[in-house]
Amino acid sequence: MTKTRLARLSSRAVIAVAGPDWRSFLQGLLTQDVDTLAAGELRFSGLLTPQGRLLYDLFVAGLPDGALLDVAAEHRDTIVARLSMYRLRAKVEIGPLDLVVAAAFDPDGAPVSGEGLYADPRLPALGARVYGPAAEPDADEAAYEAHRLALGVPGPADWLSDKNYPIEADFDLLCGIDFKKGCFVGQETTSRMKRRGTIKNRMLPIVFDGPAPAFGAEVLAGTLRAGEVLSGRDGRAMALLRLDRIEGADLTVDGRPVRVERPDWVPETPAAG
Repeated sequence: MTKTRLARLSSRAVIAVAGPDWRSFLQGLLTQDVDTLAAGELRFSGLLTPQGRLLYDLFVAGLPDGALLDVAAEHRDTIVARLSMYRLRAKVEIGPLDLVVAAAFDPDGAPVSGEGLYADPRLPALGARVYGPAAEPDADEAAYEAHRLALGVPGPADWLSDKNYPIEADFDLLCGIDFKKGCFVGQETTSRMKRRGTIKNRMLPIVFDGPAPAFGAEVLAGTLRAGEVLSGRDGRAMALLRLDRIEGADLTVDGRPVRVERPDWVPETPAAG
C-alpha cells in the first residue's frame, strides 16, 4: 500500500511549446529524444551551451499537440528568450503557461501512478510530476527535496548554469541524455565524454554528522582536493567528487569526516553509464 504525498514545487514553472514544427525544433536543441515522445509521457533533459556545459535542466511532458517544459521558475523567462533565439523560421509557438507544478511521491520509494500523473523518468522511486493538480498538496517542497536527496539524486541547486557538464550531474544515469538521437546543442562534447569514458567527476551523496557544510566547501582526501560540497541538509549533502580520489580514501570537510554513499543506480566504475 503506497503512502503517496503531493508537494507543490514552487521552484518550478511551465513553458508551452506548440506549432507544426515543435518536435523538430526541440529535437535539435535538447539532450533527450523528442521525436518519439508520446502524449502523457515525461522525459528528463537538458539545454546545453555549444561547448557542452549544462545551462538548464528541464522535463518535457508530451501533449497531443505539443509539449510542456517543466523548468526552474527563476530561469523561465531566460529559457523562453533562449528558445526564441533558436526559433528562426521554425513554425513553433513558445511562451510561459500559468500551471502549478507538483510532485507525487511515496516516502518509502514505491512507484506512483494514476490519471494525470507523468511518471518521473529519472527513477521510479522519485514518483511522478503533476501539472495543474486539482488535489490539495499534503507535503511541502522541502519534504520532496529531502526525498530526492535521500535517493542520492542531484537537483538544480547542485549545478550552476554554464559550469558543469551534464554527465558530471549524472544526466546519463538518470535518463537525461539520448546518445543515439543525433545532433543537439553541445552534442559533440557530450558524446566524446561518453565515448572516451573521460568521466573524472560525478555528483554523489555524502553523509556526515551534524549540519551540512557550506556550498562550495572543499572535500579532502588526506591533503588532496577530492571535490566540493553542493546542496544539503543535516547529515547528508550532494558533492561533486573526483572519482579517482574517493575510493577507499578517508574524506573530510572542514576537518569533519564524511563518507560517500553511492546509490545503487550509480555504477562502481567511472564510465559514463
